[in-house]
Amino acid sequence: MRHALATCLLAGVCSLAAAEDRPAALPRSAPEAQGIASSAILGFVDAVDEKIDALHGFVIVRHGHVVAQGAWAPYGENDRHMLFSLSKSFTSTAVGLAISEGRMTLDDTVLQYFPEDAPAEPSDNLKAMRVRDLLRMSSGQDAKVLGKVLEAEDGKWTKAFLATPIDYKPGTHFVYNTPATYMLSAIVQKATGMTVLEYLRPRLFEPLGIVDPTWGTSPQGITLGGYGLSLRTEEIARFGQLYLQKGEWQGKHLVPAEWVEAATARQTANGSNPTSDWEQGYGYQFWRCRHGLYRGDGAHGQFCIVMPEQDAVVAITSGVKDMAAVMNLVWEHILPALRSAPLPPDEAAQARLRARLAGLAMRPPAGQPASKIAAKVSGRTYAFPANDQKLTSIALEFGKDATTAVVRKEGGTEQRIALGRGTWRKGRTTILDDADQPVAASGAWSAEDTYSAKLCFYETPFCMSLGFQFAGDDLRYDAEANVGRAPLKRPQLTGHVPVKADSALAGGTSRR
Repeated sequence: MRHALATCLLAGVCSLAAAEDRPAALPRSAPEAQGIASSAILGFVDAVDEKIDALHGFVIVRHGHVVAQGAWAPYGENDRHMLFSLSKSFTSTAVGLAISEGRMTLDDTVLQYFPEDAPAEPSDNLKAMRVRDLLRMSSGQDAKVLGKVLEAEDGKWTKAFLATPIDYKPGTHFVYNTPATYMLSAIVQKATGMTVLEYLRPRLFEPLGIVDPTWGTSPQGITLGGYGLSLRTEEIARFGQLYLQKGEWQGKHLVPAEWVEAATARQTANGSNPTSDWEQGYGYQFWRCRHGLYRGDGAHGQFCIVMPEQDAVVAITSGVKDMAAVMNLVWEHILPALRSAPLPPDEAAQARLRARLAGLAMRPPAGQPASKIAAKVSGRTYAFPANDQKLTSIALEFGKDATTAVVRKEGGTEQRIALGRGTWRKGRTTILDDADQPVAASGAWSAEDTYSAKLCFYETPFCMSLGFQFAGDDLRYDAEANVGRAPLKRPQLTGHVPVKADSALAGGTSRR
């Protein structure tokens, strides 16, 4: 299935059977039939590889048809991907649905839902905070609220939120505030008796064919709301298409058109820079963009871009430091290529695009497949002193077709991570943050004494670049993340071959 969609992107190539096995799948079409040149999409892909090299997947929808879809191996079209703050737009949808069902209103006060968590003497600003203030990121708090909520010792994030000082009158100041979205999730749960994930499953996810979505919960058992949702890239595109169609999907209104209009309109000002896509106004958990567009987005490059005038949607998953650079490529290559009428067929360009999409892949580490010292260091265990990375030892086993990293962490069992040579090997590991998750890995000798590896946690934006420099009985270990909280580069660790291992290698005669 890795390239099943990449090879059936164009008219006459994608069979009806292929579409039918994807619930609620969008129909496929040749780009030219929907008014966009295959060469323009190819230019976008080439620019991504040249300037970004960190996109994981994308889907372009025009007039309700998927005209291009691709994923860079080891990322696959059927793999879920963390959405981070793109999750907020789904929480907003839950609020809109709950309002349409009469379970809550925009002008409900926040305090009315949490009398048990309210401070003994609530401030006037807290008393005035409404649901609509949470939706448009104007709760009146400053950015420090996130740390205070996450660090709540009793795990009651709602109580910590309400205890945070409110410096401004709610509704008057825009401050991006993930805990505000968490409170929306908590309010929906109070109003409906269901978590946001449970509430949206029959109302949104199942009708859109979103299969088994995952969404984290807080210590209180509340859907995280502001982050934590994982979906496939095409499922993001379906969500965008639903909003493009004013909440209608396959003849049914899943979301009220009035909510779609309000949620994606400019509800509050957030700056005045005409060249910034973060200062065009903010709706109800949706960003306004330049060019009259809107989007949901998430950290490290997760996008659901909706183009109402052009009748198009672009969904992207990635792991980038510069999110603006990704959008700029969409504005440069895709947006101006969207024509109002179909274009003449271009079979040659379609064939080039088809081949390009079928071969998309992240570049593995550069270097040689072998080194003169490989046999000498293969299988040797290097132990580390106590460290913040919680690594106790590492060994590299250089086999015929692959390298295996044997890793031990504090209190953990042995982990074996297979590293491809010029390819990606998939497995599972807890090396990133102690959570067991899928990983794809590759490695090469970047110097005679240095082996370099890259680990892609392909259901997330995160990758780790690892360096192993061998010097006698020592191993210098370096690790650096592609994105995330600073510092991305970890302190270098130096491991040593334990004395017992030295004795064993010498037949037990070197030390008496």
